[in-house]
Amino acid sequence: MSGRFIAFEGGEGTGKSTQAARLARRLGALLTHEPGDTPLGAQIRRLLLDARDLDITPRAEALLMAADRAQHVAALIRPALDLGRTVITDRYLGSSVAYQGFGRQLPPSEVEQLSLWATEGLLPDLVILLQVPGSVAERRTGGPRDRLEAAGTDFHRRVHEGFLRQAIEDPERWAVVDGTGTEDEVAEQIWQIVSMRFPDLA
Repeated sequence: MSGRFIAFEGGEGTGKSTQAARLARRLGALLTHEPGDTPLGAQIRRLLLDARDLDITPRAEALLMAADRAQHVAALIRPALDLGRTVITDRYLGSSVAYQGFGRQLPPSEVEQLSLWATEGLLPDLVILLQVPGSVAERRTGGPRDRLEAAGTDFHRRVHEGFLRQAIEDPERWAVVDGTGTEDEVAEQIWQIVSMRFPDLA
């Protein structure tokens, strides 16, 4: 029996990494992240996020993200799911649609199809989207730290819209969580969603 696959999505400073780790501990699940959680992915991550002097076009950026995801699924996610293990990932396909589709203003449907091809159609059973106001996110992160974080206010506004659009269009898969509460309060909201969607995990 295949395991459950849960993705956490959201902009910087929403608390998704913290909450993904908390849920993984609670479920005894495999915790992973994108980009960069394979040896190849780590190299791609350095190109995508750390090399600010590189002129990476939006399409090249989307292809690099898809390459990271293809390796991630083949090397980590699908083998764990096939063993019946629950997998929780900090970012997945929804981030590419939001950042490279809406943010970089590429056709979102084409960005989605690229990742579906790269992953042989693997989609999460549940996507948890954490949302906070921009002022809260900026206070939490302390400002930009990598290429995407430094892309500007308009870019991040489009990314925010891209995440919400995906959640609205696929309510059976996506759940939106207010990330402005305390860490424990947000974790409890997430647990209520997970336990309702997957009673076997609760």
